[in-house]
Amino acid sequence: MALTFPPGPLSSRPGTGNFTVDGPAHKVMLAPTDKRVRVRVGDGSGGARTVLDSTGAVLLHESNLLPVYYVPVEDLDDAALVPSDTRTHCPFKGDATYAGVRVGDRVVEDLFWFYRDPVEGMEELAGLAGVALDRLDLLPPHARDQEGDDGHDPLDAVLEEDAVLLGHPRDPYHRVDAVPSSRRVVVTWHRDDGDDVVLADTTRAVGVFETALPVRWYVPQEDVRTDLLLESPTRTVCPYKGVAHYRSLAGGPADVAWTYPDALPEAGPAQGMLCLLADGLTTTVE
Repeated sequence: MALTFPPGPLSSRPGTGNFTVDGPAHKVMLAPTDKRVRVRVGDGSGGARTVLDSTGAVLLHESNLLPVYYVPVEDLDDAALVPSDTRTHCPFKGDATYAGVRVGDRVVEDLFWFYRDPVEGMEELAGLAGVALDRLDLLPPHARDQEGDDGHDPLDAVLEEDAVLLGHPRDPYHRVDAVPSSRRVVVTWHRDDGDDVVLADTTRAVGVFETALPVRWYVPQEDVRTDLLLESPTRTVCPYKGVAHYRSLAGGPADVAWTYPDALPEAGPAQGMLCLLADGLTTTVE
């Protein structure tokens, strides 16, 4: 996100300074990674097959978009590929063809795409395959919305080295710092009836400073009016912080607070704390 979202230099609205960023408004950059990347696809019956195993992966960074893995086509398991009629066009990369994979009786459609004859300037894409991670069943049960959760373990897995990737590929130019702070943080709920209710008041907050995003303040639950909060089925996934569990205000808006009960290392100091943010809530920091 540091590169491709404002004010990053590859975004459509780069920041200002004593330099200019040459090139088109929409920029594409390929950056190699030393990580071994593997994709395992389940057959739905307990078995799985590695359909991609690469030590030559690259990350494609594109203006205003999240990074995407591309891998050498020779690192795909050709025997698992199934043809697809899908075709798409990108004015910045060219015309793409697609392939799915078959593992047992299960088919994952359009898992890979290929720019066989890319546009001028993007010739390197000709030998690479993009990986559509959103086609895979990757979410653990605790990361799913409970209303749609059937409780099954994920069928598929994406591995960076031997670590399971959660969400989209992690951007090496993106940073998360979770920093304890003694500043006083107060969160106030401005109710529709005109009353103001202090939901949180602490001098033990953790500020989460994340690239290209405003600071988020996480508060120990002991310093929050948790009696006014109700459990929510909503879950979201962040590849840098983990799986967020939400809470709603009793008699107020939904999903106003979230916590990372099993935070990833970058967000470790904020584990178990609550961040409160929604329309009608004001956070003041002294």
